[in-house]
Amino acid sequence: MPFQRTRPSPELDSKTRAYLESLVSSRTASVAEVRRAQIVLLAADGVGVSEIARRVNVSRPAVDRCLSKAVQLGPREGLKDLPRSGRPGTITDEAKAWLVSVACLKPKDIGYSFELWTLDLLSKHVIAHCEAAGHPCLKRAGRGTIQRLLSAEELKPHRISYYLERRDPDFDVKMAQVLLIYQQVALAQARGQDPKELVAYLSYDEKPGIQAIENLAPDLPPVPGEHPCVSRDHQYRRHGTVTLMAGIDLLTGRVHAMAQDRHRSREFVAFLSMLDRAYPADFKLRVVLDNHSAHVSKETRAYLDTKPNRFEFIFTPTHGSWLNLIEMFFAKMARTMLRGIRVASKQELKDRLLQFIREVNQAPVPFRWHYGIEPVVPDGAEVA
Repeated sequence: MPFQRTRPSPELDSKTRAYLESLVSSRTASVAEVRRAQIVLLAADGVGVSEIARRVNVSRPAVDRCLSKAVQLGPREGLKDLPRSGRPGTITDEAKAWLVSVACLKPKDIGYSFELWTLDLLSKHVIAHCEAAGHPCLKRAGRGTIQRLLSAEELKPHRISYYLERRDPDFDVKMAQVLLIYQQVALAQARGQDPKELVAYLSYDEKPGIQAIENLAPDLPPVPGEHPCVSRDHQYRRHGTVTLMAGIDLLTGRVHAMAQDRHRSREFVAFLSMLDRAYPADFKLRVVLDNHSAHVSKETRAYLDTKPNRFEFIFTPTHGSWLNLIEMFFAKMARTMLRGIRVASKQELKDRLLQFIREVNQAPVPFRWHYGIEPVVPDGAEVA
């Protein structure tokens, strides 16, 4: 009777088996891990060592080593290479800490013209100053060594990630005031506006810098079988920019707009006058807007004094323009009507902007704000 070696097979639960099977079919896993996963799966199915070696095209000792690791460490851990001794490290922990401290400084603060480190600059600085700092083990630290040590600390001093500092101490209070307006609009949309409440709710902002760009050569339309998209010459003529001043009625979805060359106080006052003419004289106009200087200037305040109790401004907090619902309208316009627009003059751009507003007002759709107002909407009110 031939000798048969008995070896305990790794036990696989459903999750581990699914993981190994996905690894076998993976196109990104290493060849070694894929082979080890195949070996473990075959062994778990009762296939002998010699047959596994033949199917996976490895030696019997390789199968034995893989199965021993799978049994001792677990099927998943057994797929990985065991740590090797290698040559003892020569860079001390103190030297690594000094390198990290240098990487956390700005180069300009220690005498360089650079604002951010590069691997070359940091390597040269470390090599030049490590002995004076008491860390001669870094004398031969090249780019690869520097990158490896920084990666171990998850440091990327060559990159910038942006954050927004909250500079408005009354941010929460102002945000609550804006959200209260949206709550009132939501209730009015759900229950119907009280006929005794003569109030219009508007969200206003400017979209400046809309470029009036003219083609120097005509666009070529798509042609089936030749080119599927519009073809455009890369050269153009720039005629300047236009500002779209727009306010959307939060109850009806109707947009009030003006296209101007600039957006100073006089243009803003002209827009307020247009709003004043658009609504009955006994209505109060509550307008959500940002803190642009034109909105609080002497000229604007002088106009508001001539219209007592007509306008009520609700200002968004500093760096809180995302709370202004008109931004959703501007974003939609940028993705649709303004995408790839070409005009022959600034006047044509103004005309097309106002034409777009008229098209929107033919079938106005009220924008609805959801974020942050749910907790303050009373029970029983159905907010779409």
